[in-house]
Amino acid sequence: MLPFDEISDTLLVPYTEIEDMEFAVKNGVLYTVIDDEVVIGISKVDPQSSLNYISHISGRYRVVLLDSESYQELLAKFKDLNSNKTMEEFSSEDENDDEESFDSFLKNDDDLLSSENSAPIIQFVNTLFMKAVKQNCTDIHIETYEKEGLVKFRIDGVLLEIASVKKSVIQAIVNRVKVISNLDISETRIPQDGRTKISLGQKQVDIRVSILPTYYGEKVVMRLLMKSDSIPTLEELGFSEHITKNMKDFLKHSYGMILITGPTGSGKSTTLYSFLQNIDHSKKNIVTVEDPVEYNSFGINQVQVNDKVGLTFAKSLRSILRQDPDVILLGEIRDSETAAISVQAAMTGHLLLSTLHTNTAAAAISRLVDMGVDSYLIGSTLLGVLAQRLVRKLCVNCREQIVISDEDSKFFGVKQGTKINQASTGCKECNQSGYKGRIAIGEIITIDAELLKVIKSNSDEFFIKEHLASTDFISMQAQLRDMIASGETSVEEAIRIGIKEL
Repeated sequence: MLPFDEISDTLLVPYTEIEDMEFAVKNGVLYTVIDDEVVIGISKVDPQSSLNYISHISGRYRVVLLDSESYQELLAKFKDLNSNKTMEEFSSEDENDDEESFDSFLKNDDDLLSSENSAPIIQFVNTLFMKAVKQNCTDIHIETYEKEGLVKFRIDGVLLEIASVKKSVIQAIVNRVKVISNLDISETRIPQDGRTKISLGQKQVDIRVSILPTYYGEKVVMRLLMKSDSIPTLEELGFSEHITKNMKDFLKHSYGMILITGPTGSGKSTTLYSFLQNIDHSKKNIVTVEDPVEYNSFGINQVQVNDKVGLTFAKSLRSILRQDPDVILLGEIRDSETAAISVQAAMTGHLLLSTLHTNTAAAAISRLVDMGVDSYLIGSTLLGVLAQRLVRKLCVNCREQIVISDEDSKFFGVKQGTKINQASTGCKECNQSGYKGRIAIGEIITIDAELLKVIKSNSDEFFIKEHLASTDFISMQAQLRDMIASGETSVEEAIRIGIKEL
């Protein structure tokens, strides 16, 4: 054992006031402060890799051995500090597109943050991932135009421009993304889809990559996917107690169909996987059919649709029914054939969870009837429908108070003269957006005898809504009205998410 003190389970902070910090980190040497003394921390697991560096500093600092967890946490902090300044430096530099740097792109480390001193393109892409994770970004967009390229993050459902990149290097950035996604660098004429997994310090992130040829070059969209262990519980989704209780009641059934509706980006997939969190994986055979698989989850059998080889939703679902499933998660009901098989699965002793692209819960029932599902079957298979949206909340540090306009007052059903809040130009806390965080709102329908009578007589959305108005049903419009009146969100946000007037 080396004659150094050992440090375990200690929260350490980086000490950066040294000239060769990056070189030290590269050699596994981390500077920190313990009891007002600057010391060197090296890994207890692999101390030998740091001895050459230590021998050159002639005993100027005390050396301590860090346990694996403390060392990795401190290392991640150093990498974070180094990455924060990279994007600004890259955007302001007058770099030419050097063909020799393409050799560096072929290095595909498991941990992308280990390459701080490599080619600028690699460092830039690494920084994108780091910033995206830190800012809770769901999608990274890289767009190519005539004279420049733009990098955008989708945060809380809205695209924000992060950086403008010189035209001379935008293709190099796209190629770097292709390399880490195992896509063809030489192919620029057709769309390509890939997937990759990167390590950011101690955190692993799955990324789904889509490349699309556009007029001036290729556009890249990267979807950052959560790990299954980071999927929120039903309570953490943010719905009202009434909705959460109803959803839990749905999941107590051993068979039937539960539908989630809403437009793209409204959080449907996250809600579906939250449902699965409430089901015992060890005692239930859970199978999913998705396009593509959103979250890799242990204990769940996941099937990815592949239309090129004929593996459609309908064909996958037929095969799954011969796999003795207890719970089936179907990514989306897209057509009449899939709807018919879904109803059959729900009738024959399986709990089926799926989504539909409708704006309201009532419209989901009309859509099923339009797809050829007999109205009497809806009553015996459909347990309930949840329609949902994700609403951005105003930043409490910089929101501004105004009096609601007469037009908006009439449109949203808010009393005239009510003082409401609107987004300002933003502050540091909200990344200059005026909004910080999102909350889920929803409306839920439970299929009961009275509603079934309405569906059998007339399945039109208007008549279903008319019936629901006479019950204790709470619409998303009513919830939005309350959020506007309380100053929690703005009129502009209510309009953005596409809720129609009351």
